[in-house]
Amino acid sequence: MDFKIKIFADGANLEDIKQLYKLPYIKGFTTNPTLMRKAGIKSYEQFSKELLSMVKDLPVSLEVFADDAESILYQAQKIASWGKNVYVKIPVSTTHGEFLGPVMKTLSGEGIPLNITALMTADQVKATLDCLSKDTPSIISVFAGRIADTGRDSLEIMIQCKNLIKESGKKAELLWASPRELYNVIQADQMGCDIITVDKSILDKLPLLGKDLLEYSKETVQMFYKDAMASAFQI
Repeated sequence: MDFKIKIFADGANLEDIKQLYKLPYIKGFTTNPTLMRKAGIKSYEQFSKELLSMVKDLPVSLEVFADDAESILYQAQKIASWGKNVYVKIPVSTTHGEFLGPVMKTLSGEGIPLNITALMTADQVKATLDCLSKDTPSIISVFAGRIADTGRDSLEIMIQCKNLIKESGKKAELLWASPRELYNVIQADQMGCDIITVDKSILDKLPLLGKDLLEYSKETVQMFYKDAMASAFQI
C-alpha cells in the first residue's frame, strides 16, 4: 500500500487496537463515546488510560462528552493531561447547535491539540479555523460519509475544506471521517486529504486492493454455491 494519506484506526476494542498498533500503515487512533458504548466500556478514564499505555508514539483522539462550554473545558483539560500524544475531540457545536468556537479558541490557545469533529460544511470549517491558534496542531474531522448519505457530493466539499485549511496558514490537518467503503481511502488520498479514519470492517478489506476482478467474480459465485449447498435447498 503506497498511500500519502495517514490511516487512523477508529474503534474502542482494546484487543483490536493492540493488533492494529503493530501494523506499519496505521498512523494513529480515534474513538468516541458511541464506539465505547458499543464496545461495552464502563469507565471512560480507565479505558482511555489503558489505550494510551499501549499507544505512546502515535496520535490518539479522545472525545469529550459534556454539552456546555464550562464542562467541555474541564473535560478537555483533564483528557489532555493523560498523554502528550492526545488530541482532544471537541464537537463543532453543542446538541442545541451552539457553535463551540470560544471553547476551541481557549483550548487551542493553551496549546492543547484538538480534533474538531462532526463538521459537514465548508462554512463550519472556516469558522473553526478562525478559532484555532497558528502554533497549536489540530485536526478538522469532516464527516464525508454522512455528507454522501444525504445525496451530496462529499468529494467536492472535502476539496473546498482542504483549500480553506491551506489558505488559513493554521497547523491543521483535514480528516475524512465516516468512510463507507474502501474506495473512500483512494478518493481521500487522491484529493490530498491528510488523514482518514477507518474502522476494522474496512481495514479488513485492504488485502482486496488491486485484486483481479475475474478471480473475485469466480470467488463470489463459489460463495453463493457453498451457501446454497449448506442450506440444503431443493426445487
